Amino acid sequence: MAEIERVLSRVTYLAGRSRRHERLMAMAGVPLDRAAVAILRHIAESEPLRPGVLAVRLSVEASHVTRQLRQLERRGYVIRVADPEDRRAQRVQLTDEGLAAIGRVREVGRRYLEQALGNWSDDDLRQLAALFHRLVHDFADHAEAPVGPPFSA
Repeated sequence: MAEIERVLSRVTYLAGRSRRHERLMAMAGVPLDRAAVAILRHIAESEPLRPGVLAVRLSVEASHVTRQLRQLERRGYVIRVADPEDRRAQRVQLTDEGLAAIGRVREVGRRYLEQALGNWSDDDLRQLAALFHRLVHDFADHAEAPVGPPFSA
C-alpha cells in the first residue's frame, strides 16, 4: 500500500501543477483557472445544475461556486435558466461558447495523454482505464462511508 500511496501522491502532484494547467489552457486558447474548468466539466457532463448541487458534487462551499459562476457568466460561458421543477430556483447551463471552451480543453487534455502514453500498448491502456475506473469508484464509496475514530500510531 505504501508504494500505491506514493505513486498516487506523485500523479496527483504532476496532474495538478499550475505550470501544466497554464500550458494546457494556452494550447486550448481558453483563459480558465482550474476551478472554472472543474465547474464547466461538471455542468457539461450533467447540465443544467443548481449551483448548490454543483457545490456538493465538487465538495466546495456554495459561495465558492457562486463566485466562479458569476465570472463564467460574465465571460459568456454559462447562463442561468429557470429550474423546471421549482420556478423560484435557477439552474446553470453552458452556452455555445462554454461548450466550445470545454470541448477545446478536453481535446487538448486528450492529446496530452496520447503523447504521454503514446508508447503504451492498447491492452495496457485498457487495463489502466479499467483500474482507474475501479479506483475512482472505490474512492467515491469510501468518501461516503462514516468517519471512523482518529488514527493513532
